[in-house]
Parts: sequence; C-alpha cells; structure tokens
Amino acid sequence: MPASEIILNPDQSVYHLHLKNGEVPQKVITVGDPDRIDWIAPHFDFIEFDRSFREFRSLKGRIGSAEILVISTGIGTDNIDIVLNELHLAYAWDLERREPFKEERPAIELIRLGTSGTLREDIPLDSILQSEGALGFDYLMYFYQWPEFHTVKELKAFPDPYLAMGSEQLRSRFKGQADFHGITVTADGFYGPQGRSLPLPARQPQWLEILANQEVQGYPVTNLEMETAGIYALGRLLNMECLSLSAILANRRKQEFSKNPEAILKAMIASALERFSAPH
Repeated sequence: MPASEIILNPDQSVYHLHLKNGEVPQKVITVGDPDRIDWIAPHFDFIEFDRSFREFRSLKGRIGSAEILVISTGIGTDNIDIVLNELHLAYAWDLERREPFKEERPAIELIRLGTSGTLREDIPLDSILQSEGALGFDYLMYFYQWPEFHTVKELKAFPDPYLAMGSEQLRSRFKGQADFHGITVTADGFYGPQGRSLPLPARQPQWLEILANQEVQGYPVTNLEMETAGIYALGRLLNMECLSLSAILANRRKQEFSKNPEAILKAMIASALERFSAPH
C-alpha cells in the first residue's frame, strides 16, 4: 500500500492516533471529550501509556485481567472515520509492510460512552439509552460501499440517511444496563442539523417532530447525537463489534437539560467498565 494511502509517523505509528502495532487490544472504549478520560483512568488497576495528539487522547491499561484502550474521538463522524480506520490499521495490519496480517485476528469490541438528547417526552433526563441501531444524516457512508439506507418520506428534500445496527452480541450483553433502547439519529452538526434555530433558522422546522414519529426495524427513533451511526457502519465493515451507550442530558421536546450531568456520566462509566472488563 503506497505511503500516501497509509500515512505513518517516523516511529511507525498511525498518523493521527500515534498508535503502533501491538498497542491496540481487543477491547476499546471511545469518548468524545479528551478530559473525560480522567474520569475513566481511576478505574484502571494499571496504566501502560497515556498520550495525546490534537483531540485524540489514548490511554491503555488493565482492569483486572482485561486489557482496555480508551480513546477520545472529538466530535462528529469525520473524526470517527479517522479513529476507526486507524484503530483497524494498528490492530490488523502490519504497518511496516503496509499490508494486512496473514493470521486472522479476533474482532475488536468497541463501546462508545457518550451523551445525547432525547426526542421523546417519555424518556427522562439522566437515564441511560442503548442504541440498537442508528440513522446517519451525516452521509459518511455515501463514500463507502454501504448497502442499507432508509427513506423518511417527510424528508424528501434530504438524501436518505444510512442505517446501521449495533453488535447483536454487545447489545445482548449490555441490555440490562440501559433504561431505554431505540434508534439513534446521528447528525453532522450541533445547531441546524439537530433542529436548533439559533442563531440561524433551521431549514426543516418540524425536524424533531418528524424524527420522533419514526420507527425502524421495530424500534422507535429516540435520540440525537453525532457519532453512533458512523461507529456502527464503519465498525461492521472493519469487522468490529460496536455498541453505543448514551447518558440522556437533554430532552429536546420538553426543552430541559440535566442539572447534574457529571453524576450520570460517571455512573454510566463505572457500570459499563464493570461489565466490559468482566470475563464472559
């Protein structure tokens, strides 16, 4: 593979994440904010390294016998495109030769621990939501060979979003942790793309109502955020088992926001780490 297509640093680490062969374990956790890793680190029994480059911070260590890498992605599926592709390269490719390892490797298990706003009045603040699948209005998968798209007839002025489901294995394993389950909408921005009309008016004023009335594969559309669809779709193409868990900090229909977001996030992190690190 040409050097222009797999760009490496002088130490043979992948370009943005600065991870080398042998530094990506089978278990990976993603968060958006690099500082949120400080809430995760105290749960580790041993830390091997903690390094940063731009918004990408990587901490690797162990909880019990489980080797785990925590990485911050920043915001949006443009960064997810970088993170998942470079994780895969560092894990499954011989970087010196720039070619895949000959031996097959077990699938990476990747958990997103993030935040979200709900579209439904019956989902309260400070609850935990598990994304069974996601609709991507960010259009990342228009650039890959992706087979599944979903038509929302009320939104014909927009390209069809892509549809991706989470890992059946991880959805089953974490089912008891979440208060609610549904289809997540992944937007490619925070203001207009999420139906906010400040400071500029949104093109589709009924955006939230239209989405809240949708059902996909038997699940209601429940919430909005900016990464899950890209994680689920790219993860499937890259042979990863992926799951997204969100702390609900905002109710967009009731126009409410959590009074103590740090508490629910820390509780979700502790519970997810306990389950993720346990033998199964």
